[in-house]
Amino acid sequence: MGAIYLIRHGQASFGAADYDALSPLGVEQSRLLGAALKQRGVEVDRIASGPMRRHRQTAEACLEGLGISLRWDEHPGWKEYDHDEMIARFDERYTDPVERHRYFANETDPRRAFQAMFEQASERWIGGEHDGEYSESWPAFNARVNGALRDLHASLQGSKTALVFTSGGVIASITADLMRVPLRDAARLNRIIANASVTKLIYSDRGLYLSTFNEHAHFEGERSKQLITYR
Repeated sequence: MGAIYLIRHGQASFGAADYDALSPLGVEQSRLLGAALKQRGVEVDRIASGPMRRHRQTAEACLEGLGISLRWDEHPGWKEYDHDEMIARFDERYTDPVERHRYFANETDPRRAFQAMFEQASERWIGGEHDGEYSESWPAFNARVNGALRDLHASLQGSKTALVFTSGGVIASITADLMRVPLRDAARLNRIIANASVTKLIYSDRGLYLSTFNEHAHFEGERSKQLITYR
């Protein structure tokens, strides 16, 4: 059996001008994940990454923790959906990310307030009634992501192990498809995928299967409240 580890990026910089950069905690999470994979004896044959900065930074820190220096292939299929466009189509008041962050900073609980708005924006995108307003509709996103997985699976021969550094929406889409969960419900899966967590797929000549979802036991312990994050 071969294995594909889908790795969600470490904590990004919520509330900062550049969200697409890992926070210091996100870098630490990624290194700890690499060390955990090393301890488990994971031997890596292939590495793929989405094209976003947080994907690359997670790969760099994780590979440092693993103690390996393999190069990785960037593939646009592993890119996350455009959350800025999703939010802007939901409410044009939030079109400017800087103004959006300033708006939510005035809330009592900025993260909770943003999450509530984001879930509504996600539901609008997924709903299917406004597909023409988005540069990439929900069905198109799912087709792209699962196409990237098929391409990777087809390129792996024998019992090879691949790491894929990507985002929560991508992992949720693939998980929903493999579990035969209605794709509308993939957003619910996305909400609980922890930063720098692992979703493991196994494959053979008979097909591709979900083995584990959202593993993050490597963060449990005295610092779990600090290390386990979701945004």
